[in-house]
Amino acid sequence: MRPFDELLSASVKDHGHLCPGQVVGVRMAMLGLKLIGLEEPESHEQIKKLIVYVEMDRCAADAVAFVTGAKLGRRSLKFMDYGIMAATFLNLETSEAFRVVSTEESRSLADVYAPGIEEKVARETEAYKRMPDDVLFRIQKVNVPISEFDLPGPTRKKATCTRCGQVVRDNKEVIIEGGIYCKPCAPGAYFKPIEKQTKAGLQS
Repeated sequence: MRPFDELLSASVKDHGHLCPGQVVGVRMAMLGLKLIGLEEPESHEQIKKLIVYVEMDRCAADAVAFVTGAKLGRRSLKFMDYGIMAATFLNLETSEAFRVVSTEESRSLADVYAPGIEEKVARETEAYKRMPDDVLFRIQKVNVPISEFDLPGPTRKKATCTRCGQVVRDNKEVIIEGGIYCKPCAPGAYFKPIEKQTKAGLQS
């Protein structure tokens, strides 16, 4: 694995700015990879062995994704919308998984680890670089049941929505009273349509 300073610099360039979340995310990913024994996740040998679950859509998530090389399109990055500064790292070969959580108390200790820095964000950024892992994080060994339909690789199943005809991949359809529906046609979609679908370029 590349050194912390090198990974942080590259992650900041990829993300767009330096912030406390970038520091936490880089360190979180480095620790998680070490715990599951995959410290070179982008190598040919390890690239298909890793799945990462991030629990927040904040700066730290970008850093975790950057360091691990996990990607939505590769199906190795999973977003769990929990609002928690945490990520779980799963080694598919061994089934070993660890959840790494950023401690809330670390924020209150910024003054201890970066005294003399008046500006809050700068102080936290520097403090998170200096804190030991056991101050910055809690770790928990976990079991992550994973469906074959959530694994990296080719599409394993297709279904067709009985309402709109949309093809749904990887067992993500919804069954209601024996009918097959895509999630937008089932209750609870994240959006509400205000117009019918049209082909691109035909909108008025």
